[in-house]
Amino acid sequence: MKTLVICSGGLDSVTLAYKIAKEHELIGLISFDYGQRHKKELVYAKKCAENLGVSYDMIDISNIGAMLSGSALTDDIDVPDGHYAEESMKLTVVPNRNAIMLTIAYGVASSRGADAVATAVHGGDHFIYPDCRPEFINAFQAMQDHALKGLSEIKLYTPFINAPKSAIAALSSELNVAPSDTWSCYKGGKTHCGRCGTCVERREAFHIANVNDPTQYIDQDFWIEAIKKGAA
Repeated sequence: MKTLVICSGGLDSVTLAYKIAKEHELIGLISFDYGQRHKKELVYAKKCAENLGVSYDMIDISNIGAMLSGSALTDDIDVPDGHYAEESMKLTVVPNRNAIMLTIAYGVASSRGADAVATAVHGGDHFIYPDCRPEFINAFQAMQDHALKGLSEIKLYTPFINAPKSAIAALSSELNVAPSDTWSCYKGGKTHCGRCGTCVERREAFHIANVNDPTQYIDQDFWIEAIKKGAA
């Protein structure tokens, strides 16, 4: 299965790229600059492509991202600290982000004769991101079947759609994905903050999977209390 992977540079998408490279034919990685404050993640996406020996393309849609206002990832709004289960994490939603990226990726995949587009949405994303849920994935597949009818047949491959983040952390270890080759923090500083939703989720996932996480966090222990609060 010739597969194009949407890779942000985070743990999930990098692990997905390694999984595809092992099990299918990885024809390349594609990333998007949508004006995210943590665009340093794209450096890690490029590094992933280099490690796997495949092509890498970064598409600049920052002008579009600037129109998707109201998110802490693209606006001058503080990225909230805490667990994804908290109401405040809705500030990290970028409206229609995945739908836009997937639509572009499908066009690229069709032009390259791909059989699939893979994206690393997972079970933990269902809390607050509507375009990461199974209902959206199924509807998007149906839409693309019509959009490319008679031209291409491309599967939307989402192997993590019902998996917890901890399963991805465990798989990353099995595939020898170095945590230092991935970036998760939404604040985009020099070091993972340890407090934003993605840092908390990352720390929790490695802990549950019993996988060593050598990542340096500014706040090493915040995740423990954040999880308790999120579960309350």
